[in-house]
Amino acid sequence: QVIGQDFVREFITDDFKTAVKNVLDKALHGKETANFEFPLITIEGDRIDVLLNATTRRDEYGNIIGVVGIGQDNTERLAKVRESIKLIDNVNAPIFGVDIRGRVNMWNQCAIRLFGFSREEIFNHFLVQEFITDDYKIALQAVFDKAFRGEETENFVFPLITKGGARIEMLLNATPRRDEQENIIGVIGIGQDITSRLAQEKEFTKLIDSANAPIFGVDTQGFVNVWNQCAMQLVGYSTEEVMGKNFVKEFIS
Repeated sequence: QVIGQDFVREFITDDFKTAVKNVLDKALHGKETANFEFPLITIEGDRIDVLLNATTRRDEYGNIIGVVGIGQDNTERLAKVRESIKLIDNVNAPIFGVDIRGRVNMWNQCAIRLFGFSREEIFNHFLVQEFITDDYKIALQAVFDKAFRGEETENFVFPLITKGGARIEMLLNATPRRDEQENIIGVIGIGQDITSRLAQEKEFTKLIDSANAPIFGVDTQGFVNVWNQCAMQLVGYSTEEVMGKNFVKEFIS
C-alpha cells in the first residue's frame, strides 16, 4: 500500500507537506536533519506525532540514492506536554519562562491579565533588559544565572511594570527548566502578586512608628527589629543605635 507511493503527497497532512519536503530535499543534498516533528495519519485515520531523523542514503560508490528516515512515536510525550502547558496556562498565578538567553518563551493567562502584555508582545523579548526596572536588573539576572547553573531561588521580591505603567511587586520562585536529557534549557518563574500585602505592611509600619507610645520589637534571637519614634524620644537611642542589638544584654540593667 505504500511502496512506490509519493510519501509527501499521499501520507503527509497539508499543513506539513512543505516542511517535510524541505527535510527530504536537504537529505537528498547531503544534509541530515535531526529531531524534526511532524504528524502521520494511520490507515484508520488516527494521528501519530513522529520525531524524525532524516539521513542521506548512498550506494556503494557514495552516490546519493535517497533518504532514510528513522522515526520515533512522539504522540504520548506531546500529549503530556500539551496537558502540562494547558495546566500552566490556566493556573491562577503568573507563570513565565525564559530560554537560556533570557528571552520570554512562556507567559500564561494570569501573567497576561496581571501585566497587560499579550504573548505576541512579550515572546522572544529579553525579560530583564526590556521589562525590569534598572535597580533590579542585576539582581534578577543573578537569579536567572543561578537557575542556569541548576540552583533554585525562592521568595525573591522584585517589581514588574505593567503595560499601563503600574508597578507590581512580585514574589518569585525560579527553577531550572530541563529537556528530556536533563539539559538546562531555561528558567520557569512562578510568581505571586504581593503588592497589596507590601502596601499593608508599610502602612502598619507607619502606624507603629507614629504611635503615641513607645513600641519596640525583637526577633527570635532577641535582637531589636522594631523601634518607633516614641521609643527614641523616651529612651534617647536612635533607630540606628539599637537595631540589630541584643535588647536584654545591651539595654536592660
